[in-house]
Formats: sequence, C-alpha cells, structure tokens
Amino acid sequence: MAITALSPSPQSAGVLWAGTDDGNIQVTTNGGAAWKNVTPAAIKPWTRIFNIEAGHFDTRSAYAAANTLRIDDPHPHFWRTHDGGGTWTEIDNGIAANAVANSIREDPRVPGLLYAATDAQVWVSLDDGANWQSLRLNMPAISVRDIQVKDDSTCLCADLVAGTHGRGFWILDDLTPIRQLARSRGRAGTYVVTPQTAVRVRFGTNEPTPWPPELPAAENPAAGAIIDYALAANAAGPVKLEIVDASGRVIRSYSSDDPVLDPDPALDPASYDRVCQKNPAAADCSLPLYWPAPQQRLSTRAGLHRFTWDTRYQPIGDNPRTGEVEATGAVPHRSERTPVAPWAAPGRYTVRLTVEGKSYTQPLTLRLDPRVKAPAAGLRQLAALSREMYDLAAASHAAHLQARARIDSLSGAARAQVESLAPPAPARAPRALVRPGQLARAAPPTTLESASQAALAAAMAMQDADVAPTAAQVAACGRARAQVTAVLARWRRLEPPRRRSGRR
Repeated sequence: MAITALSPSPQSAGVLWAGTDDGNIQVTTNGGAAWKNVTPAAIKPWTRIFNIEAGHFDTRSAYAAANTLRIDDPHPHFWRTHDGGGTWTEIDNGIAANAVANSIREDPRVPGLLYAATDAQVWVSLDDGANWQSLRLNMPAISVRDIQVKDDSTCLCADLVAGTHGRGFWILDDLTPIRQLARSRGRAGTYVVTPQTAVRVRFGTNEPTPWPPELPAAENPAAGAIIDYALAANAAGPVKLEIVDASGRVIRSYSSDDPVLDPDPALDPASYDRVCQKNPAAADCSLPLYWPAPQQRLSTRAGLHRFTWDTRYQPIGDNPRTGEVEATGAVPHRSERTPVAPWAAPGRYTVRLTVEGKSYTQPLTLRLDPRVKAPAAGLRQLAALSREMYDLAAASHAAHLQARARIDSLSGAARAQVESLAPPAPARAPRALVRPGQLARAAPPTTLESASQAALAAAMAMQDADVAPTAAQVAACGRARAQVTAVLARWRRLEPPRRRSGRR
C-alpha cells in the first residue's frame, strides 16, 4: 500500500486527509498522532485514490477521486463527505461514462463550486457535485490527470489549470463568470459579470514577421479587458456593449450589428482566398491568411458569452472592427486587428450592456502595465495630450460629416465654400492608412478631414510606449491643435445657426 493522495485542511493545521493506491481513505484531526479509516464501503480493493481535496470552508468536508482503471471499471467515481468521513455520497450525475476519475477540486472562494477531471475532459458542478456539466470547451479529448485553481487574492480572481497526459498544460482564464453563476445557483438571467482588473499591456513582438506555424508556442491570454455577459434568452434585437468613463462619456461602443469580414479569413481561409483572387484589393488580402485571429462579434444567443475590449478609444469615422493586422508582432491564428485609436487612460470605467432596451452595468478598473517605471508627471502628460488630440480629431471629423450632409442643399458660392472645407473623400482612403510614425506624411491640414487626420496622427505617434512625449511630439500636437482650431473656426462661420425651441 502506498499513499497516492494527501490534502491538509485549509481550516486547521491538525486535519489531514490521505488516500492510498488500494482504495483506502483515512483522516487525522490531531496532526497525525492518530488516524481513522473512513473508506466508503462501496470502494473496492485496488481502487486508486488519485486525489483527495480537504474542504476549504470547514474541517469535516472532503472530496475524493477514485480511479478504478486497474479493476477493469472504466466509469468515473467521485465522492463527497461533510461529516468527517462518517458518511460518503458518490457524486457522478452528469459526468459521461467510460472515463475514469482523476482529480476533484473545490473552489477556494465559492462553497459548492467543484471542478473534476476524468480521462476524457474537465467538468464543473455548481451544486456541490449533485449535478455536473462539461467544461471541456476547446480542449481536445485527453486524459486530464490533475487540475488546480490558481487563486489571486489581490484581484479576487482565479484561473483553472489542467495538466494532461500528452497535450501539455491548459489554462481557463478568469473563473469569475463561473463563480458568479455558482453563487446564483445556476439561475438563468441577463447580466454582466463583474470583470477582473484589466491591465493595459503591450505584448512582446517578433521582428519582422511571426514565427512559422510549425514552431511550438503557447498562447498568450487575451489582450485587453475580458468582459463576460449572460443572456437569459435569444435577443430579439441588437446587443450593445459600451465602455463609459468616469465622466459618463462613452469611449468605446460595440454592437452585434457591427459588420465583419464575410467570410472570416481565420475561420474559412479557402473561401476568403477565392475572394482575394477576385478582388486583390480586399482587406487583409496582402497578408498570409493564417495570421488573423477569428473576428469578435457580440452574440445575441442565450447563454454565457465572452468579449474583449482592446482598451482603446473608439476609432474615428470607421467601423469599430477595422484596423490592420501588423507584420511586426503577428502571431499565427491569433493576430488581432489594431484599431487606429489611442489607448484609454488607466482609471475607473463602467461596462454597460444594453439588451432590448434594458441596460446592465458593472465597474471596470484599468491599470497600467506594472512594469512601466516612467515618472507619473510624464504619464499624465501623455494621457492628456493623447485624449486632447483624439477629441480634436473627432470634433473635426464630425464637422466634416455635417458639412458633407449640408452640401446638397447649397449652390453657388456657398456650396463652393463648404466644399472647400469638406471635399468628397477619395474612392479608397481609409483612416487605417494613418499609422504611428507617419505623422510627416499626413495630408496638409487645409480641410476638416485633413485636420482631423493630422490630430489623429499626432495622437497615434505617442502610442508606442508609456513614456513622456518627446519635444517633437509635443510640437506636433501644438501644430495639429492650431490647425484644427483654425479650420473649425472657418466652418463655424459658415455653419447655419442652430434652431432654438420653446416659447420666448
């Protein structure tokens, strides 16, 4: 007989549970001075106790995974006790047969939330093992030998780590939505999960192109703020997700109606390749089709969904999904499109989900990368200048749209004056052409739109690093500020006065 499982109680230093390779479970309550055999009668000899988990909330609870592969029983067997081993209950309801039990863990923060692993996949129970449901998600069917909840007390969040036999380690990032579901005892509803603190990180880049796809490499976590939401039923209309700053201003907005590339080059590269053959100028056709990540889209279907805010402001004048997959730092099948918009400043925000006219909110904290050591004064200057240039670019672009909408109602000299400020856009001149480092190539700021482009270029030139703006960047912002101010003043002289409503 050999001990194959050992678990000390988080509640008492004197309580220790042990399991052996011949199906024996024992417990001590006095630090090992005396042991008591509490093996369930139904456990057969030569059963191996693969792991045992002492309860996190009291000293009399424990959970055990009994592996019966050696006695030709391929079925899972998980056990639970709440009276110090006096009585045990087998808790396998909902777990698929023909895959032996390997591991069971209790969530350290939510009573009754259990995770289990078999020779085929990972499972979750919201009701202390009475019922189980699949947590396999995108994992392959593989023997999961052990699982562990990696808890982080600083952010009250956690990940689930699974160690497999032959397919490496897998990590389920952020157990917050599962914990919230367990606390509500699985009741269906529409809500936003309280998001964990988001960290604004610039991930490492590979120069000048991504690693080849045959090179083994692990995936990074999602870049940005992870937002989980649940829908009680299929939404009849569009679903909207907004990021609101502390002043109540919407700085980023997504909708389930936002257009996306169809077909998606990441999900159907063969079909997209045919599109590129017919129209080489189509978006992303200049890139290897194994670079882009699948496009995000807000789901309108009932259930729990995950979305990621890239921690940037709303792109100006473009579909929020536009942007380029850049060669520098591209990752095969995981390269996101970089929107042409500055980073949002660290601080407190609100996530607002709107479904069928009703809104649901949760607070979100955005932190700066903890590795950044730049002086606080320089970072404040960077955030202030970035936001100012972004706001000027947005105001000038909005004025351009107003002017274009007015042109058809004008004629003669008035039309010529307005058109000089807001000429029609070229057939193909996307804002995505203005990239960091291209400030000198911005169009002369003689129109509302070119002034907007100059301000946006000045903002984007400062987004490559969390450092104080250089003297050249500050000067460029000054020029862009003057250009936008001058062209907006010209437009206001031409803009008709707004109508006033109400009685005199």
